[in-house]
Amino acid sequence: MRALQHLALAALLGLLTACATHTPQEQLQGDADPKRWQAHSQQIKTINAWQISGKLGVRTPAESGSATLFWLQRNDYFDIRLAGPLGQGAARLHGHRQQVTLELANQGQFSAASPEALLEERLGWRLPVSHLLWWIRGLPAPDSPSQLTLDSDSRLSQLRQDGWDIRYTRYQPSELGDLPARLTLSGHDISITLVVKEWQPRLLGR
Repeated sequence: MRALQHLALAALLGLLTACATHTPQEQLQGDADPKRWQAHSQQIKTINAWQISGKLGVRTPAESGSATLFWLQRNDYFDIRLAGPLGQGAARLHGHRQQVTLELANQGQFSAASPEALLEERLGWRLPVSHLLWWIRGLPAPDSPSQLTLDSDSRLSQLRQDGWDIRYTRYQPSELGDLPARLTLSGHDISITLVVKEWQPRLLGR
């Protein structure tokens, strides 16, 4: 179960990476309307603060487990908490782009200059986890090529990027646009399911 806890924390670490500043080529599949997709994605990109409550599930060929999730984001500051992560107690991850702190029940507190650095230091992994900040909002990450399949409302239904397959099966409406309520990420012998029970998106001054 400790390995599953590490997988869950890896997923959370990926949610916190700072936004890139350039946009690569996005390859739209099927009969997607590029103008409708552009309008939708530009609206969602303006969301820079939110509060999320939901559930995180992790499955590997050997094990599976889940945890409740609370995530507060304010520009580049974040505070993410797992309750009972995969049977291993509580975990809290908080900080900003220059300093990240991970608190694990019965294990102590650990800090690093970035989520990626903390992941490599504590777990010894080098994984492309930074895209999850974008994927949770229903957007492709802007720093690598992507293949997009849209639904009838010009939202992502499937995304392929950097060896990962992301499927969006449910959205939740908000005043700032439709946001993912359920998505599944598959790749590298890991399957991660994120179920958002409540989105509270906001726009804050940078």
